[in-house]
Amino acid sequence: MNSYSTSLAAGLIAASALAGGASAQQLTIGLASEATSMDPQFHNLATNSQVRQNIFESLIAQDALQGLQPALATEWEAVDDTTWRYTLREGVTFHDGTPFTARDVIYSYCRVPLVENSPSSFSIYTQSVTAMRAEGDHTLIVETNGPNPLMPVESSTIAILSADAAGAEEEVVFNGEGCEGMGTVPQATAFNDPAVSVGTGPYKLVEFTRGAQLVLSRNDDYWGEAPHWERVVLRPITSAGPRVAALLSGDVDLIESPPIQDLPRLEQAGFNVVDTLSNRVIYLAPFQEDEAPSLTGTDGANPMTDPRVRQAMSLAINREAIVERIMNGYAEPAGELLPPPMFGTSGRAVDPYDPARAQELLAEAGWPDGFGVVLGTPNDRYINDEQVAQAVAQMLTRIGIRTQVDATTASQFFSRRNNLEFPLYLAGWGASSGEMSSPLKSLVATYDREAGMGVTNAARYSSEELDTILREAMVTIDDEERSRLLQEAETIALDDFGILPLHYERSAWAMKPEIAYEPRVDQYTLAFAVRPADASAGD
Repeated sequence: MNSYSTSLAAGLIAASALAGGASAQQLTIGLASEATSMDPQFHNLATNSQVRQNIFESLIAQDALQGLQPALATEWEAVDDTTWRYTLREGVTFHDGTPFTARDVIYSYCRVPLVENSPSSFSIYTQSVTAMRAEGDHTLIVETNGPNPLMPVESSTIAILSADAAGAEEEVVFNGEGCEGMGTVPQATAFNDPAVSVGTGPYKLVEFTRGAQLVLSRNDDYWGEAPHWERVVLRPITSAGPRVAALLSGDVDLIESPPIQDLPRLEQAGFNVVDTLSNRVIYLAPFQEDEAPSLTGTDGANPMTDPRVRQAMSLAINREAIVERIMNGYAEPAGELLPPPMFGTSGRAVDPYDPARAQELLAEAGWPDGFGVVLGTPNDRYINDEQVAQAVAQMLTRIGIRTQVDATTASQFFSRRNNLEFPLYLAGWGASSGEMSSPLKSLVATYDREAGMGVTNAARYSSEELDTILREAMVTIDDEERSRLLQEAETIALDDFGILPLHYERSAWAMKPEIAYEPRVDQYTLAFAVRPADASAGD
């Protein structure tokens, strides 16, 4: 069995356990951001993925450091350069009691490109698959359009649905031109119904009330280790203050993304606090087509098509100050799209803070008096996202790029971003694969929805050279050569200032002293992984 694992230095802040214990009946978690859909294939977004993993599983799972672990597949192997064999776990049933077979996997892969209006499609992880066939109920053969060394990693991102619950025909046939036997494919809103949201995971969906709560119940027939809690309530509490207040008052047992300025107070009050460096990069994306919205003082031109202007924007940003003053040290300045030493990184230096040189570059590009721009940002998705955006706006304004911040809730922001409404936006990307092809394929590859490339590239950066090298990297089996190619592709984008990395987040969780949670580099809050503090000892 092949496995790919990546490790990052993780910090653990331990607090002493107090008397008492959380109820084994119910666990209540305060989430910083609400899932946009119960459809596990609708939106490639961390807030959705962390919820779906409680209900729907993949062939392969990732541990807290993104190492690969058996899940619905017990083994996987490359038969040859373009063929993979998966041995599927026997004795697994869906929440409705129907058995899990290779048919369900084929259906799930077939559905991914059929999901309508996906803000960020999972097709980036399925576009290499050209054929799938079952050899019995528990062996799956997958063929790809070329060597795909990341096939196991990509398999960890695709949720496996129940073909029966989705209304598929008895025989589902994978066909690259359009699968057969799919029936009427349910779309995103249908998955609000527990009768459709049928997975194999440790929890079942009971209720999804948008803006209020998501309720799960324990799957007593789960094939793996039984989760501790009989009932889980996930409450979206998007404002940081009320989220902390809910923990202090006992209304919730655990919260994600506690305000970093409150961590010392929470520890002093006896709560457990854990944190780790994440794989999430916060970045700026300047729009790079000729016609850009919401620009002023440009006579209809888009200055950001000039790499000198984009370089000026990068040099205007004091990343160290943002980390120190806004993130209170719970971040690291970013020079790349993933923190070194993750796979495919080069150790590139962080762009320096040099506002004088930034002004020179603007003048060289023909914009000595600058211009006006709107910076779009979510205000409830990333750690201190709106505050970071306001700081960036002030820094850009000082060099003559007069910047106004347009901050909205995450759901509004992502919709508007994908409609190309922002000439400049702040967002984040966590690499679900734990290696460089993930941000490259999604954020800077030339936008091509049918090919599953650049699906989150709402700045429309494009480099034919980068695309060529990235495609080569994606079919290169040799790890050392693939890493070199990924470094080369990333360097092209960064030398073009096609995307501007700001910082890597550190992720924190705070919880009652009687429960424990292992911090994850992917920032996921997984209810099934929350345990009583005494049960986690020695893990």
